[in-house]
Amino acid sequence: MILEFSVTNFYSFKKKVTFSMIANMTNGLNDNYVVVGNNKVLKTSAIYGANASGKSNLLKILNTVILMLRNSNNNDINAKLPIVPFKFDKKTINNPSEFEIKFLMDNIRYVYGFIADMKQIYEEYLYYYPNGRETKIFDRTNINNYSFPQKEEKKLKDIEYKNAPNKFFLATATTWNYEKTRPAYNFLTSEIGVFFNIEDLKRTAFNIYENEEKKLKEFALNLLRKTDFNIEDYKVTKINISTNILNQSDVYQVLFKHKGLNNYLTLDEESLGTEMIFSFIPFIAHSLNKQKVLVIDELDKSLHPFLVHYIVEIFNNSEINKAGSQLIFNTHDTNLLDLNILRRDQIWFTEKNSDNGESDLYSLSDFSVRKKENIEKGYMLGRYGAVPFIKNDLNIWEEN
Repeated sequence: MILEFSVTNFYSFKKKVTFSMIANMTNGLNDNYVVVGNNKVLKTSAIYGANASGKSNLLKILNTVILMLRNSNNNDINAKLPIVPFKFDKKTINNPSEFEIKFLMDNIRYVYGFIADMKQIYEEYLYYYPNGRETKIFDRTNINNYSFPQKEEKKLKDIEYKNAPNKFFLATATTWNYEKTRPAYNFLTSEIGVFFNIEDLKRTAFNIYENEEKKLKEFALNLLRKTDFNIEDYKVTKINISTNILNQSDVYQVLFKHKGLNNYLTLDEESLGTEMIFSFIPFIAHSLNKQKVLVIDELDKSLHPFLVHYIVEIFNNSEINKAGSQLIFNTHDTNLLDLNILRRDQIWFTEKNSDNGESDLYSLSDFSVRKKENIEKGYMLGRYGAVPFIKNDLNIWEEN
C-alpha cells in the first residue's frame, strides 16, 4: 500500500510536494481506511483541479518511475532517462529531479527514493523497518558511491560492479537475486497499475477476459447487473491478424448479450460508458482479491456520477475490499465532494500558478472545514482554489 510519495522538480512541480494516503486524526468514515500496525492507510483518494493544473502530471510522475524501474536492466549505458525537470525556471531546468515513495509491502514499511536527471542517477536509497526500526538496505550517493550493511557488503559489492550510472541499483540487485530488494522492486513494478487512456485499459482488460477464470465472469456479470447496464452475457475472443510474416497484431472481438435481446451486440454498438466500466472490471476484481494499487486518470470519463460513486464505495467498503487495495484517481466529478463519502484527508487539489507555471498540491485537511459544510458548493465557489479562472467575456474575436 502506498503511504506517501513526494516529488521535486519534475514536470510542473518545482518545489517539493507530498501526496499522502495516511489517515489523519479526522473522525468518521472509519471504513475508508485500513489499520496496518501503527498506520491508518486510506483506501481511496480523489484529486481535483482545473485543466492543466498538474493532476495528470502527478500520476504521470508515478508512472514514469515505475517504467524506469521496469526498463532499467534493458537500458544501454548511454541511454537517456525520461526525466523532465521544471522548465519555467533557468535554475531548475538544469537541476536533477527528486522522488521518494513510502509504502507497505507484506506489512513492512519501506522508503525508496532517488535524485536523477536525464543522464544519470546521483543518489538512490532503500530503507525498511522490519522490527519498527529503520534498517538500511542500500544507500547510493555521488552517482556510484555505495553504502551497504556490513553483513551484506560482500554480496552487494559484487552486484555494484554490474550497475551503471544510468541504471537503478534497486532493479540491478533484484535481477541478480538479492532477496532484500525484491519486495520493494515487485511492489513498485507490479503492484501499482496506472492507466491514462481507454485504449491501453481495454487491451490489457480484454487479454484478461480472454484468459479469464469463472470467478471473474461471475464478478463482471454481477457488477454489470447491479449497475443497470442490462447485460446478461459477454464473449471476448482474440483474433490474430497477420499482414505479413513479421507484422502480426492481436485484435479482440467483444460481444454483449442484453436482456430481452436474442442477438449479441458488438463493442462498437455499445456506449463509451459500457466500454469504460467493462474495461475497469478486471482491475477492480483483481484489486479486491489481492492487495493492489489502482491509479486512474479521469475516473469519471464517460461514466455517470452514480457509477463513479459506486466504484469508490466498493473500494471503501471493508466487507468487499478485504485485501485493503487502494484506488487513487483524479476527477472533475464534484458529486464526490461530500464528507459522507470521502474524508477530508481523501480529497486533494492541484493548482497551477498562471504567472510562473508551477503546480501546487494540497489536501482539504489544510482547511478549517465544518463537518456539515457543503464541500461541493465551496469548491465551485473557489473557496479551496484549484478551479479555473475564466473571465466573464465572450468577445473572443477582439480586434487589435
